[in-house]
Amino acid sequence: MTTNKFLTFLSNKIQLVTAIASSAGVGDANKIIATGSDGKLDSTLMPTGIGADTQSVVASENLSAGDWVNVYDNGGTPNVRKADANPERAATGFVLSSVTSASNATVYRAGTNTGRTGLTTGTYYYLSATAGGESATAPTTSGDVIQGLGYASSTTAIAFQPTTPIAVA
Repeated sequence: MTTNKFLTFLSNKIQLVTAIASSAGVGDANKIIATGSDGKLDSTLMPTGIGADTQSVVASENLSAGDWVNVYDNGGTPNVRKADANPERAATGFVLSSVTSASNATVYRAGTNTGRTGLTTGTYYYLSATAGGESATAPTTSGDVIQGLGYASSTTAIAFQPTTPIAVA
C-alpha cells in the first residue's frame, strides 16, 4: 500500500506527515487517519462500542476462513473450535481468517460471515453436522441440535443471526 502523506502546520512550520491506518492508543491522538487496503477504517480507530463485535481466543484446532465456531471453556481458559450439530458445539460466532491450532483467532460474534462459498442467496441456513459448516436443511439425527445461522445475502455470505439450539429427539 502506498503511504499517504499530508501537509500540515505543526510547531509554526509546514510539515509532511504520514497518515496512520491503525491506532496504538493515546500516542496516536490528533493524527490524520487513512483507510486500509480494503478501503475501510481499522477497528482500532473506532471508539469502544463501535465496530465489529469480536473476541480474540486461542484456537484448539486449525480453523479455516469462514468456519462457524464454538467458544468453550478448556480447563478454565476460553478456546475456540469448529462448531457442529453436537449439543456441546453450537455456533457462537465465526472466523474470517484461517488460524492454526494454538494461535489466536478473531471470533466475530455478530455481523456477516463473508467466508462461505456455494450458498443460495435468500436461503436460510442451519449449523450442520459437518464441523464448521452449514446446511440449507436442518439436522434430523437424534442427539443433534437444530441451530439457525441466518439468511444468505449472497453466494458467499450469511448474515449471522443465531437461534437457540433445539435438541432433536
